[in-house]
Amino acid sequence: MASAHHPLTRDRVVAAAEEVLRKFGPAKATVVDVARALGVSHAAVYQHVRTKAELRELVIRRWVDETMPPLRAIADRPGPAPKRLRQLFDTLIALKRRRAATEPELFLAFRTLAADAQSVIAGHIDDLIEVVATIVRAGVKDGDFRPVDPVATARAVLFATYPFHHPAHVEKWSDPATASAYDEVWDLLMTGLSAQPKSAPAKSRRRP
Repeated sequence: MASAHHPLTRDRVVAAAEEVLRKFGPAKATVVDVARALGVSHAAVYQHVRTKAELRELVIRRWVDETMPPLRAIADRPGPAPKRLRQLFDTLIALKRRRAATEPELFLAFRTLAADAQSVIAGHIDDLIEVVATIVRAGVKDGDFRPVDPVATARAVLFATYPFHHPAHVEKWSDPATASAYDEVWDLLMTGLSAQPKSAPAKSRRRP
């Protein structure tokens, strides 16, 4: 039972839910199963979460919130915008792939639960767009990027890179061709954003 020294808190409930997911999968992520893992009554857990859906949303929110601090740190630091933008996406990709490799059961559970936590996922996408837009905005101001709408551009860059960081594409991440495709997509995006696009080679004119 939760003692005075270890009071039951929402954080403890969410941590226990993660452990249940890791061991038993999404089907067992219920309030009763989490209460059993904590050694408390389900009524005690219900004091912190009202429904199974809320419990699952809290788990997803905890996961996505942990992604943001390193990305915000990159967005807030000085330096050339194109370099920081690549660093941000390299970091996002590395975070997702590390989780998929080190916590495959939890990663699979996350994919399943995320389908039912659309409001949390939508908020996470908005957060990602915000940090990308911060860098795009700086790039426009510094003359590295051409004048664009930072938010619309951030959304486009995020969606264009989905195959490299969205959990739905995890099976393709180990394919060597994926890394090459990422570089190719990135070059295309940066060419489109660049304030000084590379000039095309002049075509030789044929004499009639």
